[in-house]
Amino acid sequence: MKNETNSKVKKFVKKLFKRKIVIFAAFLVVFFVITAIFAPLLTPYDPYKGDFRAVLAKPGRAHWLGTDETGRDVLTRIFYGARTSLMIGVVSVMISACIGVLLGLISAYYGGIINLVISRFVDVMMSLPSLMIALALGMVIGRGTFSLMVILGISTIPTYTRMMAGQVLSIKNRDYVIAEKVMGATNGRILLKHILPNCFSPILVLLTSNIGMTILAESSLSFLGMGITPPTASWGAMVSQGSAKLLINPVYGIAPGICVCLLVYGFNVLGDGLRDVLDPRLRGSL
Repeated sequence: MKNETNSKVKKFVKKLFKRKIVIFAAFLVVFFVITAIFAPLLTPYDPYKGDFRAVLAKPGRAHWLGTDETGRDVLTRIFYGARTSLMIGVVSVMISACIGVLLGLISAYYGGIINLVISRFVDVMMSLPSLMIALALGMVIGRGTFSLMVILGISTIPTYTRMMAGQVLSIKNRDYVIAEKVMGATNGRILLKHILPNCFSPILVLLTSNIGMTILAESSLSFLGMGITPPTASWGAMVSQGSAKLLINPVYGIAPGICVCLLVYGFNVLGDGLRDVLDPRLRGSL
C-alpha cells in the first residue's frame, strides 16, 4: 500500500513538472516562501526602524536596493513584504474557499429554495468587480492585516460557490451516489464521503490560482491606500510610495512591483500545471 502511494506521488510530480515553465513557477513560489520564512536571517536591518542619516540612499554596498524616505532598507522591506503578501493571500483564499465550497455544496445538492437564495446572492456579487467589493468592504470594516484578509476572502466567495455547484450537479446523480441513497446513507455521509472528495481536484487548482490573484488584489488596495496600514511592510504600499521617488531611487518603487509580478505569475502557472495534471479532459493532450 505504501509503495503504491509513493508510486502515485512520483507519477504525479513527474507529470506536474514535465514542462520547464512549471518548474520555474514552482521555483519562484518556493523562493518567496523561503524568503518570507527566513526574512530575519537574510538581512541585518530592522524593517521598521529608519536611519535618518541614509534617507533615500541609492543602491550600494550597505543597502543593495537603497533606502526609503525614512532610511529603512528597501531590500529588507521587500523580504518582510513577502511575508505579508503570502499570509494575506493564503488566509484570504482559505476563508473564501471554505465558505464558497460549503455554499456551493449545499446549494447544488439540496436545490429548491436554498439553491434559489444562494444563487441570487452569488449573482449579485458576481455582477460587481471583486476590487469594488473589496473597496466597499474596506470602508465599512476598516484597514489592517486581519480586516484585509476578511475583505478579500468575502469578495472572492462567488468563484468557489459557482465552481462547486457545477461540480456537485455533475456528480450527485451518478450511479454510486444513487446507490448510496438506496442503501440508506445519510446526506452528510454522501456529501463528505462521495461528492466532496470527487470535487477536490478543481478546488485545488482554483485555490492555487486564486492565491496569486488575491496577492495582486492586496497590492492594489495597498497601492490605493486602502490596504495594509503603515508601518507594516507591503509591496503595494512600497510601489505607491516609491512611485513619487522614481527620479531619486527608481529601484525603490520598481523592485516591489517586480516581486508582485513574479509571485503572481508563479502561482498562476503552477495552477495551470495542476489543472493539466488533474483535469481528466486534458491528460490525453499532455
